[in-house]
Amino acid sequence: MDVMPQQDSESRQPPEPSPRPPDAKPAEGATAVPPPPLALRTALRRAAFGAVAAGVLLAGALVAVGGGGQDAQKEPGPVERARAAAAAGSPASLSDLTALIGDRQKWVESHPADAPSLATLGTAYVEWARRSADTAYYARAEDALKRSLAALPGERGNTEAWVGLAALANARHDFPAAKRWGETVRKRRPDAWAVYPVLIDAYTGLGDRAAATAATEKFAELRKGVPALARTAELYRGQGWREDALATAREAADRAKAPAEKAEALHRLGELAWERGEPKEAVAQYDAALRTDAGHHASLAGRARALAALGRTDEALAAYQSTVAKLPRPRYVLELGELYESLGLDGDARTQYAKLRELVAAAKEAGVDESLLLARYEADHGDPEEAVELLRERWRARHRSAEAADALGWALHRAGRSREGLEYVERAVGTGVRNASYAYHLGVIERELEDYGPARRHLEQALRTNPAFSPLDAPLAKEALDALGEPPAGGPGSA
Repeated sequence: MDVMPQQDSESRQPPEPSPRPPDAKPAEGATAVPPPPLALRTALRRAAFGAVAAGVLLAGALVAVGGGGQDAQKEPGPVERARAAAAAGSPASLSDLTALIGDRQKWVESHPADAPSLATLGTAYVEWARRSADTAYYARAEDALKRSLAALPGERGNTEAWVGLAALANARHDFPAAKRWGETVRKRRPDAWAVYPVLIDAYTGLGDRAAATAATEKFAELRKGVPALARTAELYRGQGWREDALATAREAADRAKAPAEKAEALHRLGELAWERGEPKEAVAQYDAALRTDAGHHASLAGRARALAALGRTDEALAAYQSTVAKLPRPRYVLELGELYESLGLDGDARTQYAKLRELVAAAKEAGVDESLLLARYEADHGDPEEAVELLRERWRARHRSAEAADALGWALHRAGRSREGLEYVERAVGTGVRNASYAYHLGVIERELEDYGPARRHLEQALRTNPAFSPLDAPLAKEALDALGEPPAGGPGSA
């Protein structure tokens, strides 16, 4: 994230790498990389969320890279700052990350068999793509990581490249592959702390809460400080332990020092405030993050969401428009489209929905699976049957997070199969996470099934959790609750 506001936007772009050899094959996705040796795969069968990953993903690779022929400087330059951040398990600023990429590109041009530098470069490409929403860099990351393994196989000690492949798979939402690579590293080096964040993300994406909890606890044991606090706060949030999540996130924010790390911690406080239904507090935290790091565009998106909840729609639209111009993530484009739709600006909404499809298609070409986000769009604005098919495929591939369960259950309801969808949304709510949308979906399905008592209870829960959780759905939740009326006399048994 940018701590050098005097630079123009182009100066923060990573330099273009040298052209690949003419015989180089196109990127094929993380799952196309040859898997670990058979003995490891057999062992793995018996084995069992974020921005903090920013620094952690680079750390394992960077610790193996020396000065690369660079002279020591009296004052740390951007490359040294990026290395220091990674060694601490913290995010580097985008400007420092850009410098690191340029430094490693130049180095590997003259040292093409330097496996650690190629692993660092590949992992830095993953991080740049994730934080800039430029999916083209995933193919470059894959190429660099493959070259690193060709120069030095993972079995001979190049576990940094394996961690990079796990990070790449997570970024592409290929959680089974991320789990495979991460567990391969953990089996060989159980005390390598850099592997645990990628395992946490993989387990979370697969819905394996027990494994994610164990990985978080191990990470906290091996790596103290802000990164561990941030991961622990996310664990508490996912379990619905609001007070513990807030206290831990505040400690992380208090202890964070570098601008990129501080901004990320403040952003997390904004997200927690938003989920609690406190948009004013959320805006304050997002503003603090942006004052710390003007390039923290995820906080700009969060600010837009909270401003919409406060009824400051003109400001919200401006913030969203700025966000999608700087950080064109499909999620933010969908949110902007739904805000337009809530305001009756259907033409503007359709423009955003068309852009969403374009982004998802481009992501797919880069090996990124955005089917969950696309299914959310289809369920509410397009073809619910298509949403069901997309989500069924993910579910069969064991993508069973709370988010995936809620999305599948809601898509089934929208496709006219509420009874079938009920179990999935109940599963999402049953994780304990305080998500107003999950409770709303469950309440609507229960009302459809004429289970009015639980329906009333879950609709009330949604609006109590966050009264303005969605510009489209929050008003519908209020209407549905009003239509149910007051519970009948005689207590819950009469509802």
